[in-house]
Amino acid sequence: MEKLFKLQENGTTVKTEIIAGLTTFMTMAYIIALNPNLLTGFGANGGQGLWNGIFLATCIASAIGMFVMAFVANKPFAMAPGMGLNSFFAFVIAQIVSITGLTYAESFQAGLVIILIEGIIFVLLSIFNIRDKIVNAIPLGVRLGIGPAIGLMLMNIGLGSNAGIYSEKGGPFFVMRDFFGALTASFAKGNMGSGYGAMVLTVVTMFVGLFVIIVLSHFKIKGSVILGMLAASILYWAGQAIFFHVNPFATLATASWVPPFKDMAENTLFKFNFKALPQIGWFTIITLIITFCIIDMFDTIGTLVGTAAKANMLDEEGNMPQMKEALLADAVGTVTGACTGTSTVTTFVESASGVEAGGRTGLTALTTGIIFLLCMFISPIAAIIPAAATSSALIYVGIIMLSGLKKIDFEDITQTAPVFIMLLAMPVSGSIGHGIGLALITYTVIKLCTGKGKEVSVLTYILSLIFCVKFFLAI
Repeated sequence: MEKLFKLQENGTTVKTEIIAGLTTFMTMAYIIALNPNLLTGFGANGGQGLWNGIFLATCIASAIGMFVMAFVANKPFAMAPGMGLNSFFAFVIAQIVSITGLTYAESFQAGLVIILIEGIIFVLLSIFNIRDKIVNAIPLGVRLGIGPAIGLMLMNIGLGSNAGIYSEKGGPFFVMRDFFGALTASFAKGNMGSGYGAMVLTVVTMFVGLFVIIVLSHFKIKGSVILGMLAASILYWAGQAIFFHVNPFATLATASWVPPFKDMAENTLFKFNFKALPQIGWFTIITLIITFCIIDMFDTIGTLVGTAAKANMLDEEGNMPQMKEALLADAVGTVTGACTGTSTVTTFVESASGVEAGGRTGLTALTTGIIFLLCMFISPIAAIIPAAATSSALIYVGIIMLSGLKKIDFEDITQTAPVFIMLLAMPVSGSIGHGIGLALITYTVIKLCTGKGKEVSVLTYILSLIFCVKFFLAI
């Protein structure tokens, strides 16, 4: 292990790395079931066979990407089909169905061709260091602000969209909007109906988990994040049993533990529908490839730089060693995802939870990847981890990542303005890439208008122009 991952050099141990990998997995385990749900309309499109194929592809492609991250880049970053990108991919598939008249499964297989091309482009860009040059072209102030912006995004996920609840009154109901956003408790109860009780349990679980993590972390107890999540999970399961008379483990009795490899072979494994491309239209295909490339590139760059900054992996100039290898791992994950049957695989922002737990080497990524593979057999166990427990970890990590703001020069408005635009844009848009894009545009415009245009690199001008085209021409 020492020879492979240089544990002593990175100030870590096998135990710490394994705990960090398990912590990362627990904060992103939701993607295993959510990804096939999103890509099939929660099973409504393509049939059970397609759902099963995407489920296995999610586990396998994510694991392979993480193995490359572990052995080639030796970084603690985890990968999976990117949130936002998978929703956009599902929208694209629905449009392909409308344009071509093909079935959803056939259209899905046509969409995989777009992901394959995107992945191949990224492999080439990574090999020839072009993606690395793009990272270095991002102004230092913006790079320093990426971590805190991701922190706010994690807090937004934890406090908002990660705790959706439904009832006869509708839904989903969210913590910050429907619980804390209500004028009074009675108003919230009347507006949420029977979902109010579940929301109370969610809020209590979330904050108890958060406080446990904070207290344990204060006393320097190893594994504080995963212990807090465990405490939150036990509280939530107990609340379900006591107050709602629900057995939280009931699904385990009827769950299938046999991986549906046959469904994957029939529906998604190397099932590329090249014949449908002319029907879709080549201009549309090219536009979609560019769009996926832009979103994926800057989501990945933002996650790597922001998380690496938290782990003190950046040098004095704000650059991360082995960035090329880390980006290559991301590209390999995308190609593998297309070949097995899922949307773009990218570096997950939840990797920050493992870094906060002490993960510093590829052993963290390897641990998470192995658990993803095991989930082909034990996915029912992953499914019972409550979202509220995950929220506790995400909120805590988000708070910790805000510390990066102290490195920003608040006396320089040309540096602070782009950063604060990004701090707002990233959690609101739900896209790391869009937040960075707006920051780059802001930085470039301010420098030009203050007579400091020569301080902006040529590549930054190009990136700002690309984002302007993307935002204002809606490609």
